[in-house]
Amino acid sequence: MNILAIDAATKTGWATLIDSKIESGVQDFSLKRGESPGMRFLRFNAWIRQIDVLSRDYNKPADADSVFDLVVYEQAHHRGGAPTVVGVGLMTRIQEFAAGRNIEYTSVHTGTLKKHTTGKGNASKDEMMAWFTEKIGREPIDDNESDAMALLCWAIDEFNV
Repeated sequence: MNILAIDAATKTGWATLIDSKIESGVQDFSLKRGESPGMRFLRFNAWIRQIDVLSRDYNKPADADSVFDLVVYEQAHHRGGAPTVVGVGLMTRIQEFAAGRNIEYTSVHTGTLKKHTTGKGNASKDEMMAWFTEKIGREPIDDNESDAMALLCWAIDEFNV
């Protein structure tokens, strides 16, 4: 099973499992001077399509739906204000991407991820990044990358990949 894990935010963490190979990173969707808020979403749409295309096996037909079998993302929090608008907006784009390519998708609550990785449902960002360092053998770029890797590891365990 090939998996795309996304911690969707202005700085989006991502992790992939493709043909038993794991990769991860962070993509920044900060607005540039003079841009409307919608530009973040347009760039996100372009990025998620690009990560799918770049991840394809060259033996797979060009008209195939996707290389991914599952997209897993962190459930958006409804704290109000700009973070909620961004989180929910990106979440809907993830769902649209997956549905348009016949990919199964699911969200995971933050507490579930933290408990799965550290054993504590209220683990701090520093604890999550320490988990990443121990698990992967290098420091994460930031907490977004560690959260995306936590999503990927949760999916691997949850679906016995």
